[in-house]
Parts: sequence; C-alpha cells; structure tokens
Amino acid sequence: MISSINPTVKAGAILVPGVLLGLMFDIFTPLVYLIFIILVTFAFTDISLKRWLLIFSPFVLFIVSFSWTRMLYTSESFQGGAILFEFWYFQVTTEALMVSISLALRSLCFIALSLLFILTTDSTKLMLSLMQQLKLPPKITYGVLAGYRFLPTFKHELEILRQAHRIRGVGRAKGIKGRLQQFKRYSIPLLANAIRKAERVANAMESKGFTGDRNRTHYHEMKVRRRDWVFFGSMVGALFLTVFMSYYFGYLNIFGREIN
Repeated sequence: MISSINPTVKAGAILVPGVLLGLMFDIFTPLVYLIFIILVTFAFTDISLKRWLLIFSPFVLFIVSFSWTRMLYTSESFQGGAILFEFWYFQVTTEALMVSISLALRSLCFIALSLLFILTTDSTKLMLSLMQQLKLPPKITYGVLAGYRFLPTFKHELEILRQAHRIRGVGRAKGIKGRLQQFKRYSIPLLANAIRKAERVANAMESKGFTGDRNRTHYHEMKVRRRDWVFFGSMVGALFLTVFMSYYFGYLNIFGREIN
C-alpha cells in the first residue's frame, strides 16, 4: 500500500514527475500519465472513489475555465494551424486548442499527484521523515506539527465562542463595520488561548528534554526500504516510458517544439 511508503521518498516520487510534466506541451503524454496515476491511486490505496471525486471535481471546473482563457489569450508562438472558429474578436486555431487541452491535462496530473500524496500520508510520519531523512531542524518540524495539531482545536473553540455569543444575545454581524467588530471579538480570545497553549506545549517539551539538537534518538524511526525505491522508480519510470511512447508515435512536444 502506498500509505506505508516513506513520506520523503513519496514526495520525491510526486515532485519529479510533476516538474517534468511541466515541460510537456503535447496531449498524449499528460493524458497517458493521468490514466496511470488514477490506476495507481485506486489499485494501491484504500481511497474511496466518492471521496476522491468530491475533492477532485471542483478543481476540474477551475481548470476548464482556466484552459478556456488560455485558449483565447494564447501567445503568438502558439497561434499556428488552421482557424477552428472565431469568437468575438478572438480566433481559435488548432494549435491554440491543443495547447489549452495540454495545459488542462497537465494541471489534472498535478492535482491527481497531490491527492495521491495528501490522502495517503500521515502528517506525523511526514514530519519525522523530513527530520530524519532530510535532516530538517527539530525545532521547525515539531513546531509545524504542533501548529497543525492545534487547527482542529481552534475550530472547536471558535464554535464555542459563537454559541456563547448567541446565548448572550449577540447576533450575526451585518455590514463591513459589524463584521470587523465580530472578527475582533473572535480573534482576541482565540489568540489568547493559542498563546497559552503554545506556552504549555513549550514547557512540556522542555521538561521532556527537548533542546532542538539534531543528534538525538527517535522512538519512531523512519527508514527508507527497498519498496520505497521501487515506488519511486515506478512513478518516475512510468513517466519516462510515457515520454518514450509519445516520441515513438510522434506526439512529443517540449516547450512548443515538436520532437520527432
């Protein structure tokens, strides 16, 4: 399962194809790799299709509007080919259409890769892996992890504040001035509670011997195993195989230049 892959190696397996896909301006390469990512997502994870679609679908609507704009306002270097149709004072050519579709597919690949990483990675293991494999300072990693853990409590405290205001007869604010006052009523108590919690966490960490030293032992050791490198090689290798297929069939286009 992908959830057991070392987070640092997994991040590399997501980042490298994402960067290389940004160089591809054809349709074949991102389309085939997008299909590969989707197959990997549902074959080697326990992510439900419904949950994945609920997160993925809003991005599709944004990408469609973005690619439509890209097609209308394409640069002069991508305005070649036959004119497909004219819209107001815009002329949409075959090359502009291909570039916009390629942009949409590349964006979908980025989103699918991001979801594959986010939905299969535990935040605690990610911070531990960054500290042990990439040697990030413990002060940064534990600080980020502590802040991430506080987010659900802030949401709960905000709901308590809202209920307390309703009990005391304070209704929902109207207008810009009222909303600013409401923001002040909410932000000051939340900030005060955050400072108190930060002090308690800092005191607790110091009492447990936390000094921020890099040379320390870990209760949970994150190791890079053979399966991690197999996953990395599979994700990157699949992209290079897709690029080779695109080149073989004459579709490969890098930065607007056809590679035949």
